[in-house]
Amino acid sequence: MAARKMQKLALLAKIETTYGTDATPTGAANAMLVKNVTITPLEGEEIQRDLVLPYFGTQGVILAATYGKIDFEVELSGSGTAGTAPFWSVLARACGMAETIVAATSATYSPVSSGQESATIWWNLDGTRHVLLGARGNLSATLDVQKIPMLKFSLTGLLGTVTDVALPATTLPTPPKPVPPSKANTTVFTLHGYSAIVEAFSFDLGNKVEPRLLIGSESIELIDRAVSGTVVVQADQAAAIDWQAKAISRARGALAITHGTSAGNIIQIAAPAVEIGKQTFGSTANILNTSLPLVFCPSSSTGNDEISIVVK
Repeated sequence: MAARKMQKLALLAKIETTYGTDATPTGAANAMLVKNVTITPLEGEEIQRDLVLPYFGTQGVILAATYGKIDFEVELSGSGTAGTAPFWSVLARACGMAETIVAATSATYSPVSSGQESATIWWNLDGTRHVLLGARGNLSATLDVQKIPMLKFSLTGLLGTVTDVALPATTLPTPPKPVPPSKANTTVFTLHGYSAIVEAFSFDLGNKVEPRLLIGSESIELIDRAVSGTVVVQADQAAAIDWQAKAISRARGALAITHGTSAGNIIQIAAPAVEIGKQTFGSTANILNTSLPLVFCPSSSTGNDEISIVVK
């Protein structure tokens, strides 16, 4: 028996038309370009039997409410063509983000509180294919200087089949190369109207993912969301921006980021009502900085506008 290789992995993802029904992704149309993959093929509740016997020893467990998980990262870049969805759009949609396409202009991803889509995930690890159905999950992102900007996905799905089948022939996406955050590449970064000098930024949708495995119904549900983030900025005088006063007053202000300069590879992140948390101080190369926790709040009576990702 030949040894199987961890590096020989094909990951396919496709939005489901009917929840929990295999969307049958193909290597030609639905291959994902990912890195740092962590697979949990089987999760569930281990129920102890705890039988009373006239001797010591375990009676084993019964495994109930089983499901699977997969975590990975995707380089944050566009599709290469304005108004065309990036390949990772399928994954964002499975994380409770609605997609809006404006032809030849933009693809926008915004959170929703109902009608969230789901995806079928096939991952083939060197000759054995595992299927996750009805997958939904969480999305986070990092934009740190001197690093590749990344999207991080954590997806949970109902268990499908496990089949020995050859690795599929894949047509991998060919997005433009991501560009690291810098003065030249990140042309806008404002928070509460202040143009910050930034070292690092991250956000997390904070989706609460709940496997709901009942008699007569099984699903993976997104039951809540709390978007948060962190930004590390060069410290300024209080006269320029008083972060402590903003934290105490719970003032809300806008966040705006434009990253990338080439059409088809411009990423805009916007949040209209961000609260500042309790700052902490640090330094890089003996230059004082401050780390600011961020709380992304809805700004309208209808909600679902805490954050948006626009690809242009």
